[in-house]
This record gives sequence, C-alpha cells and structure tokens, in this order.
Amino acid sequence: MLETISAVFVAQCNLWIRFGRDQSGNYAVLTALTAPVLLGIAGLGTEVGVWSVKHQTMQSAADSGAVSAAVAYYIQGNNSNLSVQANAVASPYGFVNGSNGVTVTVNQPPKSGTHTTTAGAVEVIITQPQTRLFSAMWDSQSMTLSARAVAIPASSWGGTGCVAALSGSASGAIGTQGNAQIALNNCSMFDNSSNASALTAGGTSGISAYSVNVVGQVPSASAANISVTNGIQTGGPPMIDPYGNTSPGSFSGCDQHNYSAKTTVTISPGVYCGGINLNAGANVTLSPGIYYLDQGNLQVNGGATMTGTGVTLVFTSSTGHNYANATIGGGATINLTAPTTGDTAGIVIFGDRNMPAGTTFKFEGGASQIFGGALYLPKAAVSFSGGAGTSTGCTQLIANTVSFTGTSNFAIDCSGYGTKPFGFGLALLVE
Repeated sequence: MLETISAVFVAQCNLWIRFGRDQSGNYAVLTALTAPVLLGIAGLGTEVGVWSVKHQTMQSAADSGAVSAAVAYYIQGNNSNLSVQANAVASPYGFVNGSNGVTVTVNQPPKSGTHTTTAGAVEVIITQPQTRLFSAMWDSQSMTLSARAVAIPASSWGGTGCVAALSGSASGAIGTQGNAQIALNNCSMFDNSSNASALTAGGTSGISAYSVNVVGQVPSASAANISVTNGIQTGGPPMIDPYGNTSPGSFSGCDQHNYSAKTTVTISPGVYCGGINLNAGANVTLSPGIYYLDQGNLQVNGGATMTGTGVTLVFTSSTGHNYANATIGGGATINLTAPTTGDTAGIVIFGDRNMPAGTTFKFEGGASQIFGGALYLPKAAVSFSGGAGTSTGCTQLIANTVSFTGTSNFAIDCSGYGTKPFGFGLALLVE
C-alpha cells in the first residue's frame, strides 16, 4: 500500500515539474498581460501624430494669415480689416474663428516677440482645444494647440521694387553709362533678362538700392559700381508684371489733331491724334482724366512746363501702326500725378502692350522731371534721367528695357497714389 501511495506521489511530482518546465503557453500569458500597454502606446503615438500634423497645418494657416494681413496693411496704409483678411486666409485651412473652439487673434502691432515696435508688423495667433483619447490615461487636463506668426509689410523692410525691366533676354536690359548716379531710395531693382550681362553699370556710374534682383547675371565690373543694402541676387525667378491685367480703357475718334502749345493753357482729357507738342515757353496744365495719344509723339522741349494731377497719358495707335511715343528734353519741367481710382489708378504713363518691342521713349528732363505714380511701358526702350532727390516721392518705372542717361532718383512712398507694389514679396515672415 505504501509503495502504491509513494508511486502516485512520485508521479504527481513529476507532473508538476513537467508543468513548471513547460513554456508553450507563456507567450499567450505575456501577450494578455502586455496587450493593454502596447495598445495604449500605439494609440498615444497615433494621437500625438495627429496633433503634430494638425499643428503643422495650423502654423501654415497662421503664417499665411500674417503675411496676407501685412500685405493688406501695406496696400491700405492702415490696420482696418486686418482681422477679416487673416480670417479669410485661415478658413480654407480649416480654422474658422469661433467654430469648433478655434480662435484667430490678430494683433497690430504684435503683443509679444521682437517686433512689437516694428512699423506695420502684424501678429496672428491661432488656438484650438483638442479632445484627449488615449492620452487621457496619463493626463486629464485639456490639451490646446497653438500657432503664432508675425509678418511685416514691404514698406517696413524695403523689399518693394521701383525699377523693373521686363525683357527676358536683352543684354543690358537695365544699364547705366558715364557718371550717372542712380538712387533707389529704400526700394529695389528687378531685371527679368536671363542674359549673362542682364544688368550693366559702366564707366563711373553708380547704382544704390535696397536690393538688385536679376534673372541672369551681372558682370563683375558692373557689380563693383552697385551699392546695395540687401545684396545682388542673380539666377532668381522673374518678377511678375504688376500691371499685366490693367486696361487703359477704350477710345474712338479725335478730339485734337497735332496739338501744339506755346503759351499758358489748360487742356482737357480726350483723344489727341498725331501727338502733343509743347514748345519752349509753353505752360500746359492737364485737367484730371485720361489722355489718349493716338499715333504721333509727345514732345516737351526744354523750357516748357507740363503739370497735372489725376492724369494718365496713354500712348497707343488706332491703326496698329506708328504707335505714339514720348520725348522729354533736358530743361523741361514735368510734374504729373496719376489718378488714384479708375481703370488707370496709379499709372501716370501707360504704353500700349501691342506696340513693337523697343519703341523709344526718352524721359530726360533732369531734376525738374517728376512723376507721381507708375511709368508703365512694357514694350518700350526707355531712356531716363530725372526725378526729385527725395525719399518721400512715388515713382515706379517698368519698361521692356531701361537705360539711365543721367542722375536719377526713385522712391516709393506711394501711400495714396493708387500704385500696385511689385517685387518678390509684399510682406516678410519674421517670426
């Protein structure tokens, strides 16, 4: 009997030993024990990934909103409607102020950071609370995503253009010779030519500007004559024509034929067929409006004076031939300001886009030649010498090619002139 019990005891002990050594079920046990932890970690990782993607989108919305609001500030010259502008840009990203807990805050000037005193700086802050899922196992406090951006308008960093050549291939698309000194007061020069000598500054001439931006190249000898605050950029993209979609309106018939003036007179807007000639001693005031020069030439001789406010001179041709052009001689006095509203807002000189490339325009009146607004001549070869020596004026020169024949001054203090700023960007993201 004892032997039987002993044998049974030994057999049971062997079973327990074998059971203790058996590992075939360990994985299932371990999996059961660790599965909740593994699933929690995976879920938390997914949740953090979703937050990261959403924050990137939120930051993009804040960046775009700040830049757009800064551009609006530059164009308007004030801080009205900046919140409307920023919200309009943030909405397509999925961040609508007051919806789903989103807040879009616009501060001008910024309330924090390094640009609280920078003129025109705009701060955009976007926030939205997030619903916790797996992360609630570790933290029950609410989670809020936030993105902030600050942008400053071009008027605050000098990045807006005042001289541009639109030719895509010309050698010396912008050029200076002799001892001409060209001063671009806190504004930039743009040259769309891809030529290896797209911009040339020969002799003892000099160019000073905020920046010079060239699609092609600037010969080293020319670069030595250029002084810039923000560098000479070559090999970049072409500048977009700011007035490429602007129309000067339509005209018909002739109000004047071969008009000529020798004395003091005031003339009215209309169609001037065969051109306008101002002789020495003429003092002509242009009443506000659009003057269509249909063929012929605007000839302003030395000793003549032409003035006008709210004026656009359109150089065109009703036949597609003999397009009107202009010659302003040294010693002539010019003081013309563009209209601020209407089809030609901001443009004081408008050249028909259908005229042959290289049509000659000479604006060589010197220091007494002042234009308030844009000289927009996309097909013209412009010779230029003039402009007031001040940083408070507003003159843009946009042509197919530009040759500076004498000392010239440009500035873009253009608030209230109706012009369209141009360059690679109208606002700069700084935070």
